[in-house]
Amino acid sequence: MTKAYRTGTALVLGLALAAGASQPAHAKPASAVQATEAKDMLKKGVGFRTVEGQGQVPAYAAYLASVLKAAGYADSDIEITPMGETATLVATLKGATREKPIVLLGHMDVVEAKAADWTRDPFTAVEENGYVFGRGAEDNKYDVTMMVATMARLKKEGFKPKRDIVLALSGDEETSMLTTRALAQKFKGAGMALNGDGGGGLLDEAGKPLFYGLQAGEKSYADFEVAITDAGGHSSAPTPTNPIYRLSRALDRLAAYKFPNLANELTKASLTAASKQVGGELGAAMARYATNPADSAAAEIIASKPEYVGQIRTTCVATMVSGGHAQNALPQRATANINCRIFPGTSIDTIKAELAKVMADDSAKITVLDDPTASDASPLRPDVMNAVTRAVRARYPGIAVTPSMSAGATDSLHFRAQGVPSYGVASLFMRAEDGYAHGLNERVPVDTIGDALGQWHSVLTELGSK
Repeated sequence: MTKAYRTGTALVLGLALAAGASQPAHAKPASAVQATEAKDMLKKGVGFRTVEGQGQVPAYAAYLASVLKAAGYADSDIEITPMGETATLVATLKGATREKPIVLLGHMDVVEAKAADWTRDPFTAVEENGYVFGRGAEDNKYDVTMMVATMARLKKEGFKPKRDIVLALSGDEETSMLTTRALAQKFKGAGMALNGDGGGGLLDEAGKPLFYGLQAGEKSYADFEVAITDAGGHSSAPTPTNPIYRLSRALDRLAAYKFPNLANELTKASLTAASKQVGGELGAAMARYATNPADSAAAEIIASKPEYVGQIRTTCVATMVSGGHAQNALPQRATANINCRIFPGTSIDTIKAELAKVMADDSAKITVLDDPTASDASPLRPDVMNAVTRAVRARYPGIAVTPSMSAGATDSLHFRAQGVPSYGVASLFMRAEDGYAHGLNERVPVDTIGDALGQWHSVLTELGSK
């Protein structure tokens, strides 16, 4: 992956220049009819209970495929690939050349929702008080719907991109990401990936725009099991090798440890932008760190805020512990799960070795759980930044477009690991208090749909014409 990063200062200048540029000739606002059709598609999509084990992802994929076919896509342009009880959906708007395609990412699956806990049936979309309620309404069926609707619209309009535009929807992003890995392998030669499950806009309490975050990197997710064992014995004869005590001391050392401060093009640019919004001591520290990542005093101010510590370093935290087998016996085994969010560009093995060093117990066995994947941040490409900035500012003139890094993982992780520059460019603008993804009464505002469609249309017509 490229290390030829541009500076955050140059990026900010580039965004300022993009502000005055006009929209691409092909870009057109969505009509009221198109917005209504997209809303209906979203509401119908919520009705598919695409949670793990329910086997509904293929049915949802078939419904989305029917929308595309009605718009003029041939059967040969659409591929639904079953994988166990889930599936992937791939649809291609063919380009005039064989240049590397643009891939649109999103996921059709959602997390489980218990109907008894909800005010409304989570799998029956309800439109109420200006919102569509339902599981997956935000994560990720809103932008999946906007992408499918835009792909259908481009086909109807006869838009001929220079290169293929490929819609690639996964079916288990919320769980094992096996479909994501398959898609990343299939499209590892793509020119870029645009992800509807990352980035997005923030509105204040009154509904006025604050900023738009373009996600160009994310922390790698990894769980490590730390296990300490012993021969055990009778509880009436304590020994100095009690695994619970040894594990506790090791965890105390981890709790006190600070992973090295790091920075890349993305964090420098995002901290520079955030410093102006945050202000005060924290804002000043962000600006200093963006200029000089060796400024340890600035780093400590940033790290003192839980919402920002992950922007400058890897974080690892104990999330589960288990030990012992009987109340009257010395424990023979004690384990802890260590959840790490790893700074882009740092390998899983590097963090495993660092954990071993920090815990300083040679008898501790550290095991990497599952099969985590690490990736670097994507370069902040001017073509992507300019296209997204133009599209977003067509909705909200002058709004700040801020590069961002996510603490969690999306499908982009596996595409970046394959060397495909990937960007979270979701079209959803929301107030912070309306964000209920994975929670009760998940919802999205209805009045954003028309502008969201316009944003996707603008981005795809501009990048698809290059």
